Amino acid sequence: MNSKVNPDIKAFFDSETWTFTYVVYAGAGSACVVIDSVLDYDPKSGRTTTKSADKVIEFISGQQLKLAWILETHAHADHLTAAPYLQSSLGGKIVIGNHITDVQNVFKGVFNLDARFAIDGSQFDHLLEDGEELTFGDLSLKALYVPGHTPACMAYAIGSALFVGDTLFMPDVGTARCDFPGGDAKTLYRSIQKILAYPEETRLYMCHDYPPNDRSVEHCTTVGDERMANIHVHQDITEEQFVKMRTERDATLEMPNLILPSIQVNIRAGHFPEPEENGSSYLKIPLNVL
Repeated sequence: MNSKVNPDIKAFFDSETWTFTYVVYAGAGSACVVIDSVLDYDPKSGRTTTKSADKVIEFISGQQLKLAWILETHAHADHLTAAPYLQSSLGGKIVIGNHITDVQNVFKGVFNLDARFAIDGSQFDHLLEDGEELTFGDLSLKALYVPGHTPACMAYAIGSALFVGDTLFMPDVGTARCDFPGGDAKTLYRSIQKILAYPEETRLYMCHDYPPNDRSVEHCTTVGDERMANIHVHQDITEEQFVKMRTERDATLEMPNLILPSIQVNIRAGHFPEPEENGSSYLKIPLNVL
């Protein structure tokens, strides 16, 4: 792992979308990053609120942290990002992997977005390349390109921690779906092998948890535990077996509840569509497309 010191990590759980947001820092008064923030969204009314993001802001302010980077592991399909709200409150730069342009290109067509919507990633402050490093105070992170769930997924290595986005879940939950546009099960398998090649004591931080049975929600496991026990991709599962399982399983899954608003907002780095003549912003619902 590439960092001068190991980080302090504060996890926030949004029970509405089963999402974890992380603040990564090096003690009170240090620089920090936020990974995978959540903007609360009510699909019935189309209204957004900032309850989840305000908890993150309260923590950062209370610890007197300096927000350097606001990171997305990918363009989420299950929640809206609060990145612009965090930026307006605390500063920092909004960052995603450079293959977001592939996702923007696909969904510009799906939603029939007009020429004002750029597909060059310029809505974000910085686009990360595979292997690129960012520093914040005494910490640094390294970007690891892990496509498969989407064509733009990134994991972030900070000290002995690896933030894996939706690539992997807790061992008893498995792995991400691959049936969104640009997803691919074979690619996901190979991306997971990159993660599982890290030392077995490496801590893996999940973006989501969907606990089976009565297990409490958890956000962290290790490479060793995933190698031994992940129900979809433990060390004895071949690529062929994984692709067959993932393809068959994905065919049975419904679309996420918030995919239509989430994608439209998240490919814009969390910004809403340009207001229309009446001053209001609108999202589209394509019929019989997805």
